[in-house]
Amino acid sequence: MKHHHLSLLLFFLTLTLRSLTPTSAACHVDDQTGLLAFKSGITADPSNMLTSWKNGTDCCTWSGVNCNSNNRVTMLSLLGQPDKPNSFLSGTISPSLSKLKFLDGIYLQNLRNLKGPFPVFLFQLPNLKYVYIENSKLSGRIPDSVGNLTQLQALSFYYNQFTGPIPSSISRLTQLGQLKLGGNLLTGSIPTGIKNLNKLTYLTLERNGLSGPIPDFFASFPQLRILNLTRNKFTGKIPASISALAPKLAYLELGHNALTGQIPAFLGNFKALDTLDLGYNKLTGTVPQTLANLTKIFNLDLSHNQLVDPFPQLNVKGIESLDLSYNKFHLNEIPKWVTSSPIIYSLKLANCGIKLKLEDWKPAQTYYYDYIDLSGNQITGSPVGLLNKTDFLVGFWASGNKLKFDLESLRIVQTLKDLDVSRNLVFGKVPKTVSGIDRLNVSYNHLCGQLPATKFPASAFLGNDCLCGSPLAACKKA
Repeated sequence: MKHHHLSLLLFFLTLTLRSLTPTSAACHVDDQTGLLAFKSGITADPSNMLTSWKNGTDCCTWSGVNCNSNNRVTMLSLLGQPDKPNSFLSGTISPSLSKLKFLDGIYLQNLRNLKGPFPVFLFQLPNLKYVYIENSKLSGRIPDSVGNLTQLQALSFYYNQFTGPIPSSISRLTQLGQLKLGGNLLTGSIPTGIKNLNKLTYLTLERNGLSGPIPDFFASFPQLRILNLTRNKFTGKIPASISALAPKLAYLELGHNALTGQIPAFLGNFKALDTLDLGYNKLTGTVPQTLANLTKIFNLDLSHNQLVDPFPQLNVKGIESLDLSYNKFHLNEIPKWVTSSPIIYSLKLANCGIKLKLEDWKPAQTYYYDYIDLSGNQITGSPVGLLNKTDFLVGFWASGNKLKFDLESLRIVQTLKDLDVSRNLVFGKVPKTVSGIDRLNVSYNHLCGQLPATKFPASAFLGNDCLCGSPLAACKKA
């Protein structure tokens, strides 16, 4: 009997404990309904991101879903992996996500194939602070009503297909720390009202069709660390107010526009600068001596402008990538601060008036080199000693020099994609190992013999002494 009484006691105790357990252990029905509606709008999920999203299970446990202590969904984070081809979602973003009233962050990043217009459900989420819908296919215009999202601290539609202008109403989003609209099809000018966003740390509008002068309003952004306006159609001079960004700016990227005038001397005050990209513009004059103050810069691109000598002696401790190609420089030698860098991986000095024997150039390291472009100089000797010490080389361009070496003595590493040694004095045979390269040009040299089987056009081999075989004329039988 004692055992029977004990069993009854345990049974009632269990019932009592169950009645005390809050019924809100599972997520709120509105959140579950909204999320399942999102899933139903997805037509393809080849990597099974949403497999755990099943009706009747607690949505707080679903992949990509975070809840607060009251079991309300506060974050939706679905991240594709760009290096995996099947890591994407196809479909549309269901407006039923408006049911997630406690959502403060939506992160739909690298999903690649979400389509549809601007997601208007965002206007119905009163707690929303962070919007990152990146690398997908949303299209149409960004509506003027975007200015109503005044509580947002970050807004990113990075790499979608939005068209039309940036709405001037965006100037009302005064809490924004990040505004990322790069990689769309936006046109028109930058709204001057963006100067109201004085908490910005991150402003990226690159790869659009924006035009007109860059507004001279940068004194309004004391916290800005990243400014990227590359690959647009901006004209005029580099605004003077950019000088106000000197204390904190780490990335200044204005390349691939149509900017004119000179490189401002105030850039020498940017002691925190990691990256300066002014390439592919119409800048003239000399490079200011003040750039010698940029001792911590890692990436410098001044290529494809109309800059002239003298180039200043920089005091950089370890440059990672440098491109001075296609200006009007006569450097004569590869700068010492380049040669001494222990971490450089990309060196591009095409048409820079360099005169040297390549064996005499002794860089501090060759191990990390990915890219070397020395085209259109007056370089003699052989690159074999240099290139045979690189293990990760991706591209080597040296056309239009006086390099003299046996092509068969060049070690072709597995990583190599581009090799251009055209218009030199290269001799020997074309080795079979070039077949693994993506782009090859060995034209106008002194090569001879039968070509190995490759996918390259005849233009890659023209102008040599006695090359034969496909895609050139057949070899004569002895």
